[in-house]
Amino acid sequence: MRLSTVKIAGRPTWGVVEDDRFLDAGAALAARYADLKSAVAAGLAGVAEAAASAAATPLGEIEWLPVIPNPDKILCVGLNYEMHRKETGRAEVENPTIFARYANSQTGHLAPIVRPKVSVELDFEGELAVIIGKSGRYITRDEAMGYVAGYACYNDGSVRDFQRHTHQFTPGKNFPDTGAFGPWMMTPDELGPLPDLRIQTRLNGAVVQDATFGQMIFDIARQIEYCSSFTRLEPGDVIVSGTPGGVGAKRQPPLWMKPGDVVEVEIDGLGILSNPIVDELG
Repeated sequence: MRLSTVKIAGRPTWGVVEDDRFLDAGAALAARYADLKSAVAAGLAGVAEAAASAAATPLGEIEWLPVIPNPDKILCVGLNYEMHRKETGRAEVENPTIFARYANSQTGHLAPIVRPKVSVELDFEGELAVIIGKSGRYITRDEAMGYVAGYACYNDGSVRDFQRHTHQFTPGKNFPDTGAFGPWMMTPDELGPLPDLRIQTRLNGAVVQDATFGQMIFDIARQIEYCSSFTRLEPGDVIVSGTPGGVGAKRQPPLWMKPGDVVEVEIDGLGILSNPIVDELG
């Protein structure tokens, strides 16, 4: 299944994307689930059946929201492709580099990514988002993939000068409307094995990042194992699994996103996340 959180005529809901239609399972299951995160926590029980008879809306008439607008936590993995590690000049490490993104920094498919008025160094980072399906602590690698509810495209937009203010990434990763998440999450049974899938980021149609998930330094199972060692993972939590090389900050000259640009993140078999760039108002 492909599942999204959207607005229809200003009303938030969630449901199933099928071909060119959105099926409003959220309305059909309102008494059972408050939101998509609640449905994920229940293993998506009853969702396919509800969607089969739910009201349908053409995709052109919906407003896309972040797939999970209200995760308990968003854990982002830094420096997780060798090309990106090398272009940053960082040393090899034995464990994943983890930082946090806040839920209110996210935006949806086709919604603007906002360049803040305090910086022009807005960078792209195409990534695979992993949505956790059940609670767990000290999850082993062998168990880890059983905790995955689905996958989505993510653009972990970075305000680079704020990211470089200290050795901590947090400020540059949490400006409002910089983390694009969507259009939908796809369940693992539909997407299939990850390693050979390609991720590509395009800026105004030009390819700026291109890799396969098999090139990750720490694979998804290791990320889940490590993250669950220091925090309890909860249903709806998001692990943003790292970006390939080619980021704008490490190009000569640097390539920053600017108003009028359009950035796309495409993952084989999963979909395309597209966002225009605008300046912050005020």
